[in-house]
Amino acid sequence: MLKERVKELLDEAFEEYTSLFLIDFSVKGANEISVIIDGDEGVTVQDCVNVSRKVEHNLDRESEDFSLEVASAGATEPLVNMRQYKKNIGRDLEVKLNDGSKLTGTLDAVTDAGILLSWKERVPKEVGKGKTTVEKNEEIAYDAINQAKVKIKF
Repeated sequence: MLKERVKELLDEAFEEYTSLFLIDFSVKGANEISVIIDGDEGVTVQDCVNVSRKVEHNLDRESEDFSLEVASAGATEPLVNMRQYKKNIGRDLEVKLNDGSKLTGTLDAVTDAGILLSWKERVPKEVGKGKTTVEKNEEIAYDAINQAKVKIKF
């Protein structure tokens, strides 16, 4: 029952704070509530506080004791939501496909069906020795993606 109530409160919070969205949430063992959120423009500490207050102030600690943790999705966490892909257009992704292959490239576009990735690759020249650099791109359906992560550059 606690899990359903928390889900309702989270839905209300995301209606109020429309740039935020839910990545994951769970209720474990001794009513330990864990919420992972992300946002179209990133997530601030204040965003986490706002969502936390929305949930905490609407649950009765007298009837059920609980702990609550609200955090943002980490930079190294896989993308799981279309909105996460959209906010990362123009960034480099490492995409592991269901067939075991791996692609690394720039996220150029996001559609309802999948993503468009582009990269440069060195290939042998058609005539003569040596290699030449060519621009490649590929549309990848969401259901073909096993895992996609943003590549962090320093």
